[in-house]
Formats: sequence, C-alpha cells, structure tokens
Amino acid sequence: MILPAKRSYFILTIALFVAVLLGLWNVSMSLLILLLFDLTFLTVMIIDGRKVKKNRVIVTRHPLQKLSIGRENQVSFSITNQQQPARVIIKDNYPQQFSVSATLLETRLTPQSQQDLQYSVYPNQRGEFQWGDIRIRQLSFWGLVWYDWQVSARQTVVVYPDLMGLRSLLIRLSVENTGTMNFRRRLFQGTEFSELREYVAGEDTRLINWKATARRSHPIVNVLEEEREQTLIILLDRGRLMTAQVQGLKRFDWGLNSALALALTGLNRGDCVGIGVFDREIVTWMPPERGQSQLSRIMERLTPLQPVFLEPDYFGSVTRLVNQQHRRALVVVITDIIDNIASAELLTAMQRLTPRYLPFCVTLRDPQLDEIAQGSTETFSELYGRSVALDLLSQRQVALAQLQQKGILVLDAPANQISEALVARYLDIKARHLL
Repeated sequence: MILPAKRSYFILTIALFVAVLLGLWNVSMSLLILLLFDLTFLTVMIIDGRKVKKNRVIVTRHPLQKLSIGRENQVSFSITNQQQPARVIIKDNYPQQFSVSATLLETRLTPQSQQDLQYSVYPNQRGEFQWGDIRIRQLSFWGLVWYDWQVSARQTVVVYPDLMGLRSLLIRLSVENTGTMNFRRRLFQGTEFSELREYVAGEDTRLINWKATARRSHPIVNVLEEEREQTLIILLDRGRLMTAQVQGLKRFDWGLNSALALALTGLNRGDCVGIGVFDREIVTWMPPERGQSQLSRIMERLTPLQPVFLEPDYFGSVTRLVNQQHRRALVVVITDIIDNIASAELLTAMQRLTPRYLPFCVTLRDPQLDEIAQGSTETFSELYGRSVALDLLSQRQVALAQLQQKGILVLDAPANQISEALVARYLDIKARHLL
C-alpha cells in the first residue's frame, strides 16, 4: 500500500495556492494547469512508491521465548537494508493487555547495513497470548510516499511466573554454594559429618578430630555440612484475598513467584519439596520430591492456575496434608490476613500442625498500605486515609502476634518483596537447624 507523505501534502498545498492565484487571472487556465500538475505529480508518486517497494527493507522479529510476569521482557527485531538509505517505522501487534515501552519503533538505515531494534513488554497476566503480524512503513527515496506492508510473524507465547527472578536466584545460590565464605559458614554451622580435612589456622578447635590427629601427627578437623533430605511443603492460597491487585499484579501472582523461589532454594539445598494450591479444597497437590526436575514439574502444573473468589478452607487443606505427610516437615502457608477475627480459622489450622511439623505462615502485605500509613496528612481526606491504614496494620499485627504466641513462625512482608524475604528466612531456618 502506498500512502502520501508530509512532503507530498506540502507540495500539493503549494500547487493549490498557486492555482488559486492564477485563477484570479484565468480560471479555466488555472484548472487545466492544476489538473496537469496533479496527474504528473501522482505519476511521480507512483514511480517513487514502486522504487521503495522494490528496495524495501527486510524485517524479522527474533523468536519470542518464555516471558516472565511482572518483568520487562525484551522483544527484538533485525532490520536489513540493501541499497538506498531508508527511514523505517515498525508497529508490532503485541497483546493489547500488556504495557509496552514504545508502541512504534523508528530508525534510519544507510545502504548495505543491518540494525537491531528493541522494545520491552510488561505482562501482568499469566497464560498463552497471541503475537500478530508486523506492520512496516518505509519512506521513499524522494520522500513523497510511505510504502506500507505487513510481515507474517504470528506466534503464540506463554507468560510464566517470574522466570527472570528464578534465574537470578539460581545464580546467587550457586555462587553461595561454591564460595569460600559460604563453605566456612557451613563448616561451623553444619550438623552432618561430611569429611576430614587438615586444620586451618583460625578454625574452631572444637571441630578437631583427636583420633585422626593422633594417627596423622598433625591437626585434622571434621567438616560438617547442613542436614540434607529434609522436607519442605508449600501451601499456596488462591482464595478471595489473593485476587486483589497489588503493584500491578494479583496477590496470587506474587505468592506464586515466592512459592517457586522457595521451592528452587529448597531443591538447591537438597531438600524434598512438595506443593499444594488450595481454595475450598486442595486443587493441585504435588508430593515432596528431590531434584531440579521437580521445579519444572511444579512450574508446568502451577502456571495455568488463577485465583478465585472463594473463601479458603485452611483447616480442611491442613487436615489433608496431615493425612498424607507423616514425616516431619517445614510447612509454609502463603496467604494473607485482615484481622484476628477473620483469621481465626487460619490460626486453628496452623495450630493443628504443631508440634509434629514446623508451621510457617507467610502473609503478603500491600506496600501501598505502608505508604499511606507513613505519608503526610495535609487534608482531611489524607488524615482519614492514614488513620484507616494505621488501624488495618494494627489489626494485622494483632493477628500475627497470636500466631507467634502459638509457636508458629511468621513472615509479613510487602508483596513485591516477599520472594527475597522468604528465601532469606528459609535459609536462616536451615542455618539454625529449627527443622
């Protein structure tokens, strides 16, 4: 398709203005000249358009991989120009539900050149989405017309939980596992015997193995490591409170991201990890298993799940867990609370886990609530909003305090920071041998 450019409109406007002036002298002559000019100019535009059609650029979108929810995901194009200088505008048909950094991409290319362009897309939903064809406009050599065409590039793309965050976490855990400082930390805090090694100045003398030292005539120490093959079970609530939007994502999505981060950490530490998702019943249950393949299975099973407007059955879900899991385990319940009255069933359910299991309640707080509670109050409406926020936070703290009084571990953190806080707390539990 050939479309007039701004330069063509400008030239035609000038021609019309000249024709009007000539019309003051001779109307018939003016119309004839204007008609001849328009026909000639239209012919030139067509020739200019055919030239750009013949020498149009080659545009390809790099294959889209798995996308991460709540992250800036890069979408890239390669543009190859063959002969004449080119000015190009690209519009990608991305899913309209997503936010993007740029709706149009524009660039200029010299002859015999290649260039990459990128824009970022921010998915706020999980699931399968359709990318459409690429729309391209290229300005002609004389700048009179745009040649508009479409490149077939339809592709179905799956938006997963926060894969980027999981990759970063895996790298960090790998560095910690192989780092010298982490080795020394495990040497002093471990509980299981690993091996014997020569004593290094500065190490705890209580770790010296005196029998081995006597046999080898120089100090030998016991190397201890963290206890492995413990059991970690994650129960993720997908009930009514988890449908709320927090920082652009549903609270359930933040909870799912943190559950996967915790599962990755547990598997990386050699633990058996199981996971269940519940509302009025447990809708998904994966028994505890070891190995990195367990994370892939968890990812595939949990990615399609969405929160529902149902009140969760904490007691029923915990009861099913108790009936299926007989070995002692760290049981992490990821949910949210309002006050001690609304959370009475949660308290009863968590108590059912003690003392056989180590119960751990994780709640996802809305950071906007903190901002309102800590903000300034210059108007009456701001003062009212701040008082309501403080009251909600106060009731929340009362409910959490009741859980702690019953010997239940508690973590309450902003939803957008919950993954980092939960992983750190889990590693602390492991280091202190609470399980």
